[in-house]
Amino acid sequence: MEPTQPALGDQQEMSFIDHLEALRWHVIRAVIAVVVFATGAFFAKDFLFHDLILGPSRPDFWTYKMLCRAGAALHAQGLCVDKIDFVIQNREMSGQLSMHLSSAFVVGLVLGFPYLFWEIWRFIKPGLYPHERANSRGAVFFVSILFVLGLLFGYYIAAPMSINFLAGYVVDATIENQIDMQSYISTLMTMTLSCAFVFELPMIVFFLAKAGLITPEIMRVYRKHAIVVILIIAAIITPPDISAQLIVTVPIMLLYELSINIARIVGRSRTASLNAQLADNQGIA
Repeated sequence: MEPTQPALGDQQEMSFIDHLEALRWHVIRAVIAVVVFATGAFFAKDFLFHDLILGPSRPDFWTYKMLCRAGAALHAQGLCVDKIDFVIQNREMSGQLSMHLSSAFVVGLVLGFPYLFWEIWRFIKPGLYPHERANSRGAVFFVSILFVLGLLFGYYIAAPMSINFLAGYVVDATIENQIDMQSYISTLMTMTLSCAFVFELPMIVFFLAKAGLITPEIMRVYRKHAIVVILIIAAIITPPDISAQLIVTVPIMLLYELSINIARIVGRSRTASLNAQLADNQGIA
């Protein structure tokens, strides 16, 4: 039977072994969830590869069709992507099998991320004080929402832009782009997952502000430095294409500005809470 974790408010203490036992059950449930999702992804091979993974490699992908519609509406045919000029190849005997297994695992990890974070949060939450638990209410929901939004942005915006640029970049017309399957999938997953985790910036700032480690004033002072860091991050997760870098930079900058407002709201809340505690202490004295 799974042991339960008492909260600090219950004035109970757990030994180190009890903590390890509680952590073991959280890890087991999280692993089971990832394995279940990964197994489902493995058996949905056609959808996993033809529709999901290989989708951005074909001109009928949703993003490319939207660009063509936008190009037609704006009379800018250069926006339309009607050809992806490369061929994906497998160069190893067991390459497709190993890529099938690893891709299914990554998809299982992505689909199970909200539950995985929820299990981690369930392990951490009993160790928080009541006011800390109240201040962090909804953490799992917002972390999951931001992760999904970043995932969608990376898959439908950042990754297709990168793939289209790299596929169309040639140094000589006689050189044919024959891309290794592992290289293509690695690029797609790196772009998509990088955006998913970058979109967690508001929640990171929220927890840092709650802990008093960051303030909106600090974020405003170092805004110029943050812009440089964001440009570096955008350059790392995108190809050397100015348009792709700008497309990734703009939403991250918006997230940074949103994080400043979050830090400001949290700072006001902490100040009001500290003033109320000070008033209570003076009343008792």
